[in-house]
Amino acid sequence: MFGPWMQLGLATTQLAFEAQTVIAMRLAKLSLGGPAAGVEAQRMVSEKVMAAMEAAATLATGGSASTVVKDYRRHVRANARRLRRG
Repeated sequence: MFGPWMQLGLATTQLAFEAQTVIAMRLAKLSLGGPAAGVEAQRMVSEKVMAAMEAAATLATGGSASTVVKDYRRHVRANARRLRRG
């Protein structure tokens, strides 16, 4: 009975921890300044807008909160991989 809600809670908690990693790496990159920081700032804002639009479309077409969290986690993990590479 509580399975789906517990899974959603766990996935949301995982998203929060993964996002903190990306935030830390982005702040480190932004603190260095220069052209790379500007590109990262623009990328960060555009990614957030696109992710929010994707989430809204998912919900508007009958998708679940679990699907939205899963998609956000996919984006966050991709950002973490990209930022780790430099």
